[in-house]
Amino acid sequence: MSAEVSDLTAPVVAPAAVLWDMDGTLVDTEPYWIETEFELAATYGGTWSQEHALELVGNDLLSSGRYIREHMGIDLEPEKIVELLLDGVVARVEHHVPWCPGAQELLLALHAAGVPCGLVTMSYERFVAPILRQLPPETFSVVVTGDQVENGKPHPEPYLTAAAALGVDPKGCVAIEDSNTGTTSAEAAGCQVLVVPNHVPVAPGVRRHHRADLTAVSIADLGRLVS
Repeated sequence: MSAEVSDLTAPVVAPAAVLWDMDGTLVDTEPYWIETEFELAATYGGTWSQEHALELVGNDLLSSGRYIREHMGIDLEPEKIVELLLDGVVARVEHHVPWCPGAQELLLALHAAGVPCGLVTMSYERFVAPILRQLPPETFSVVVTGDQVENGKPHPEPYLTAAAALGVDPKGCVAIEDSNTGTTSAEAAGCQVLVVPNHVPVAPGVRRHHRADLTAVSIADLGRLVS
């Protein structure tokens, strides 16, 4: 992150928009996905590992379904695998939403300040819905899910779609991500990326700004990334 500015009286300049990844960034649901994957392997006689599970972090769901079919060794179509995964994860998140440290607080501060926020996730709408119900209405001005785009992350389409829907230039946006896949997508779209690694390490890059978590991140911090 950039160093603190010395002029504390200077006005806070916010990004044009803040674009949020969901799994592992806003909510720590990756363990839910991994638990469900192991349940799927046990139910259908497949084999699975933590290493395979981490390979899927940040991927679009159909790509994950194809990977699971191949590496878990189960005779199900990728689309069916995705639906079974969603069944398990939705049930868990309806019981408890595991917010990442500082994420909900930063999101609500941005909403209160009138900074447009978009949700850019490769999860599907039926998984996103119970999480959005835990937030004030219209906290996210735009929601882009994996079943709404032709090309998922790491392709830039999801972030370009969100920026276009908000009517802003991606270069004026900050994306918040936790994975290499998502960071690559946001960076390719032209965003500055605040990287908060969670379950997998994320490589450094020119427009990548690493933080351990979001607990001490302010709107001014985000604004300095695009100023």
